[in-house]
Amino acid sequence: MKSKNIIITGTSRGIGFELVHIFANQGHNVLSLSRNSRPVNNLQFDNITSFSFDLNTSDDYKKVTDFVKTEWKHVDILINNAGTLLNKAFAETTIEDFDAVYRTNVYGVSEMTRTVIPFMKKDSHVVTISSMGGVQGSMKFAGLAAYSSSKAAVITLTELLAEEYKETGPSFNVLALGAVQTEMLEEAFPGYQAPISAKGMADYIADFSLKGNALYNGKLLQVSSSTP
Repeated sequence: MKSKNIIITGTSRGIGFELVHIFANQGHNVLSLSRNSRPVNNLQFDNITSFSFDLNTSDDYKKVTDFVKTEWKHVDILINNAGTLLNKAFAETTIEDFDAVYRTNVYGVSEMTRTVIPFMKKDSHVVTISSMGGVQGSMKFAGLAAYSSSKAAVITLTELLAEEYKETGPSFNVLALGAVQTEMLEEAFPGYQAPISAKGMADYIADFSLKGNALYNGKLLQVSSSTP
């Protein structure tokens, strides 16, 4: 397979970190974006570029634009993986809490996508990571009002973008993940043991990112074998 230019957000741990490693081992070029760039920098691959990036900092998006213009010229795959979780009773959740969650999980996804689209081709692919908690009709859990509703928002955003760009590309799809053994899961459900590891889920996401747009556009795929 010809090497791809791939941007991944939220790469300091869990699924994002594993994705960087998988793609780099396959020979693809990876731009790894996370507030903490140290874990990826320690991988020491020539085909990985990693710098500190905050989805809530407007100047950081210019760093992405400048890098792509200078080094790559185009982007084949964008994986919107970064996310923040709040587990808090709704009665105690403030507007500031909601704003903080939405700034990363919704506005960050939107702005990163808007930044990268000009460098994408018709056969490029935007994959956004959502959650089963954001899927209408799925089981919901107390304390996750801000988080799960933000994950629902990016599902609809994906559908809308697929419609808006259906003639020119890229393709847009969203994966609603079930329980994966990550630090974020431990924060939401302390002590719960998920049936799949971060590496196992990353393997699936990597393969879907490379091939899924041949069959899907504007689709929500529920990637879960359990509840939560």
